[in-house]
Amino acid sequence: MGDIRNQDRDGNVIALVEAILGRKVEVPAPSTSSAEDYDHLVDLEKHHEFSSREPRPDPAPKDLSIGVANPYALTEALLGRQIDRHSIGTAEVLQNVLQTDYDEMFDLKHRSVLFAGIKLNEKDRRAERYDEKDIKILKERDLITPDFSRVNRLDDLEKLGLKDLKDIRVKAARVQNGKLRLVLQAHDLAKTVTNRDITMSINDLITPFRQDQRHWTPPNAEWRDMYDFFFQQVNKRLISNIAHFRIGDDRETVRRFDDPVQGCTSNSWFVAALFSVFWSNPSDINRATRVHRHGNNDRRVLSVRFHDKGGRQNNKTETVEVNYEIPINNSNNEPLYCRSSDGADIWPSLYEKAFAKWITGSKSEHPDITQTNAGDPIKGMAQINGRDPHYYETDKHSPQDLIGLVRSNSVNNKTINPMAAFTYATGKYYNGANIVANHAYSVLGYCVIGENQYIVLRNPWGVTEPQGLTSYYGLLSRLDPEIWHPATLLDQGGVFALEAQSFQRVFAYVGVAK
Repeated sequence: MGDIRNQDRDGNVIALVEAILGRKVEVPAPSTSSAEDYDHLVDLEKHHEFSSREPRPDPAPKDLSIGVANPYALTEALLGRQIDRHSIGTAEVLQNVLQTDYDEMFDLKHRSVLFAGIKLNEKDRRAERYDEKDIKILKERDLITPDFSRVNRLDDLEKLGLKDLKDIRVKAARVQNGKLRLVLQAHDLAKTVTNRDITMSINDLITPFRQDQRHWTPPNAEWRDMYDFFFQQVNKRLISNIAHFRIGDDRETVRRFDDPVQGCTSNSWFVAALFSVFWSNPSDINRATRVHRHGNNDRRVLSVRFHDKGGRQNNKTETVEVNYEIPINNSNNEPLYCRSSDGADIWPSLYEKAFAKWITGSKSEHPDITQTNAGDPIKGMAQINGRDPHYYETDKHSPQDLIGLVRSNSVNNKTINPMAAFTYATGKYYNGANIVANHAYSVLGYCVIGENQYIVLRNPWGVTEPQGLTSYYGLLSRLDPEIWHPATLLDQGGVFALEAQSFQRVFAYVGVAK
């Protein structure tokens, strides 16, 4: 009888948790050792700065321009087909399509096209916006490569236009079989797309610079009712679930998640803020759409309330209504901008559209989503949940204070107040897709492994870089539920943990909206 009562009680607890989170949860097998359920105590002699008090917030930085385009979404938009985002070979595809070496793609100092419309302030290691007059739209003839078939001597390169050969920077050099193989920087010989020199397609996909401010539709795309698209994806989900059902065997559960994933434009700040609010308290996000009936026509809408927090990309506090139309790529029938990680939920796309409509004051159902590029992720959380943003400059606080800040806003290793962080615009650590310069991340909580304390983060690209491309000290690229039990509640794409000292080194600010 006691076992039955315990099962009933556990079932009620699970139902309550699912109601709060707004999603199904997996129940782990009972642990045989209660000691595994607790953090290892930190050695206070080694961490003498430990304090139970939360660090004092710092002044808010002015006019932040945090944001970088999602290279996977941008490449798919330009190719018109989907790519394998988890394959190590995808790096070759990215650098060919985006005309940038993979190791130079994620730092603003290399002027990568992912930072289109944004320039580097080297003195302050921060990003600033280009004026529209500074942007150059490249034509096809600008990208033509010279004929190198007749190059026999080094001075032949000068004849082709590579001037001052002795001053050209050598990126790589090696001797193989008696031959010297050099990789030279040769931007004078052949132009490539950069953060300033871009094609018209990239301009319309990423940057907010419009010749016609009244009508905006991305290239090779059209505004389509996502209601139809949504049910196409649901049908795919049902077929997938049936395919995983085996007669005479246990059914293999296919988990689906509606975690927001960033699209083409440079609004990682907004997508990270959106997920942070959703992760910490799903009730702050309205996912219930309504139907307005006008005669024989049904109009489905989502109502979203945003809050005035001052500065750029802001407006007066009000509720915005949007219909289901979003930009869909005509070639692969995928959303171009923010979408859910499982491709079958609507609200992330509609929240992004509603925010674009709110900050521009547009009455159109086709607002320019690129106007959301480059902003402030910490203020963004407050604009969504209506609370106050608090900023912490990482180099003014010890690693122990930073991990303490996360812990003080978490329960059971998971944040209960939304938190986000963003990196510097440049540095020696940003050479891969996990740790990216001028990029915003959701802070999900913390975990403790032995004596090491880690901050758990999520890249809004929804992709964790395949192992073998780059490495970084203190980074855990995979978090199993045995390491961090909230991992069962979200899609693992883009989720990783960073040791507290490494976090302080690469992140410029962390903040909370409460």
